[in-house]
Amino acid sequence: MSDKPLAGKTILMSGGSRGIGLAIALRAARDGANIALLAKTDTPHPKLEGTVHSAAEQIRAAGGQALPIVGDVRNDDDVTEAVLKTEGEFGGIDIVVNNASVIDLSRSLDLDAKKYDLMQDVNVRGTFMLSRAAVPILKDAANPHILSLSPPLNLAPKWLGAHTGYTLAKYGMTMTTLGLAAEFAKAGIAANTLWPRTTIATAAVRFALGGDTMMKVSRTPEIYADAAYEVFTKPAREYTGQTLIVEDVLEAAGITDFSGYAAVPGTPDEALFPDIFLN
Repeated sequence: MSDKPLAGKTILMSGGSRGIGLAIALRAARDGANIALLAKTDTPHPKLEGTVHSAAEQIRAAGGQALPIVGDVRNDDDVTEAVLKTEGEFGGIDIVVNNASVIDLSRSLDLDAKKYDLMQDVNVRGTFMLSRAAVPILKDAANPHILSLSPPLNLAPKWLGAHTGYTLAKYGMTMTTLGLAAEFAKAGIAANTLWPRTTIATAAVRFALGGDTMMKVSRTPEIYADAAYEVFTKPAREYTGQTLIVEDVLEAAGITDFSGYAAVPGTPDEALFPDIFLN
């Protein structure tokens, strides 16, 4: 295998202006990959860093090619246009990353109906529609992968009842992905999910989970990116239909020391905050 297995490969990602999605894009860019980002962030957000354009600049600086596409994964025309633009620009699609996601941990009686709909539309429907739109092109790729950033299906009442609306949306992403894995296995398209054991230091953690205190006991997005990279380079026909855990993927690749991923250097593993759905 080449020391840069993603060189010339094309990734289509939903979101990716910041956080985990951008980290995954930058890791692939170091190999010389082509990254198309379908994201809404055309202009800076008052609280959140990064736009689809600034992300594209970072991707190019890291050694990759970038195609920023301003659009909404909830809009079918935007999804179709993103797939066609990506194929037109780079000649195909090798990998789809379902990164766009909305989080709201409100209890059922407190969850606004519009927010419930938004989580379903972005997380579940967006995953299905973007993946489906890309399948005809993925079929022509040498090693096609679909990767969704969603958790394993843990049906423990602890998680089913903790934040039912959000749980449904994230589990819906996973069920969609596992369904695609089964449906397109004969076509050689891998479809897997990936989820971390600890919280990841992103804007979502800061604003939706626990502020700066939670950020300090989290790992950096790079741990997610390194695990995603390992998934992308696996043989698609053999490595599919799995709900993967970030740390397990890295350990299987021989990486067992995760200390370098601590958001605050020197934080011991046992002090890190466990991510939801797993414990």
